[in-house]
Amino acid sequence: MSRLQVVSGKGGTGKTTVAAALALALATEGKRTLLVEVEGRQGIAQLFETEALPYEERKIAVARGGGEVFALAIDPELALLDYLQMFYKLGGAGRALKKLGAIDFATTVAPGLRDVLLTGKACEAVRRKDKSGRFVYDYVVMDAPPTGRITRFLNVNDEVAGLAKIGPIHNQAQAVMRVLKSPETAVHLVTLLEEMPVQETADGIAELRTARLPVGRVIVNMVRPELLDHTDLDLVRATDRSAFAQSLSAAGLGGARRGQNAERLVDPLLGQAEEYAERYALEHEQRAVLTDLDLPLHELPLLAEGLDLAGLYALASELRKQGIS
Repeated sequence: MSRLQVVSGKGGTGKTTVAAALALALATEGKRTLLVEVEGRQGIAQLFETEALPYEERKIAVARGGGEVFALAIDPELALLDYLQMFYKLGGAGRALKKLGAIDFATTVAPGLRDVLLTGKACEAVRRKDKSGRFVYDYVVMDAPPTGRITRFLNVNDEVAGLAKIGPIHNQAQAVMRVLKSPETAVHLVTLLEEMPVQETADGIAELRTARLPVGRVIVNMVRPELLDHTDLDLVRATDRSAFAQSLSAAGLGGARRGQNAERLVDPLLGQAEEYAERYALEHEQRAVLTDLDLPLHELPLLAEGLDLAGLYALASELRKQGIS
């Protein structure tokens, strides 16, 4: 597995949930994972049922086998202050610039610089080593922007080309791209078995490949259980209505004691079966499209009881079962 795991996906597909489950899955048997948030939504804190994350690396979970998950919500303004201190030793002058609003101005008018700071902070965590020369984190998982923006977000070298041809900013962008375009990085796309998310996933993969950014896996989220297969659906379509009603009555359904007739259940049940058949066909069609992308394909179940911390650990366990660990 690559050491930097970038997770993107169309809005509403649950990419933050998948990123968090992936961080837990990777932090097994004593490994350490850093889960990075770059959009300022505090989604990670909500998933792990903890207070809002500050701009510091904080342990938020213990995985199976004693592994640890740390989290960091990157603030672009504070990241720029770190950058200025690292390269220019501004100290108190940097804080003065923040009070004057210069830091916010710089990250707003120069979005390319903002992306360099966000990706640069994650890449720094990937490269960081302790005093013994070992990597501080075995894996860094980034909850990245949605699919429609992911290629531009990661292709920071192009973004800053108009800002700086030489100097520290240029050098920082080059260092970031050396990580992002190397085998150290894998960009995963989260989708649902629905037409629009699948199409956006296919388009995103094409854009990433054109930009020569390393595509990793496709993760299908919120997959509903298969209640009926092709044989069952064919049987439903072929069954005579009268025979269907008789079968319901024989099974004790239909409310005969209340004067109801089993036939009253036939239309609603057949209607539900038809709706299920349409969804079944659509999901199989979209799964075939994803299979044709020629990437490792994983599926995570829809949690009927909703997502809580226990559910997040269950999703991590499912990823481990599918070979992600």
